[in-house]
Amino acid sequence: MYKAIMLPIDLSHESSWKKAIPVAVKMAETFGAKLHVITVVQDIRDAMVAQYFPDDYETTMARQAAEKLSNLVGRELAGVEVTEHVAAGQVYREIVRAAEENGCDLIVMASHRPELADLLIGPNADHVARHTAASVMIVRE
Repeated sequence: MYKAIMLPIDLSHESSWKKAIPVAVKMAETFGAKLHVITVVQDIRDAMVAQYFPDDYETTMARQAAEKLSNLVGRELAGVEVTEHVAAGQVYREIVRAAEENGCDLIVMASHRPELADLLIGPNADHVARHTAASVMIVRE
């Protein structure tokens, strides 16, 4: 049913992957799907604050994110074939873009219980679900 699954991970929040990893792995095993894991580094190039950061800041952040992602995958997904992705930009847009580019027809992601601030800003899971053609499975904390 599913050929490729995207699993977004926020490296600074264990809640973004602790319950979602087992679900994504089980779905990949069940359907014989490829598993892709992505983390997104915030893009500051166009932000007003960009002038206060060193020129190589985003490259450094992306390299550090790739190392942390590899460590997490090695620890939490040992023995599972995974393709790792690091992107820079707006979180939900990069998840949707990477899912499309890699032919992912399912996105498995964690989400917390919506709060008042989420109604004004909108959580990433909600944005992903509204902007992708792929099926989205939300795993609650």
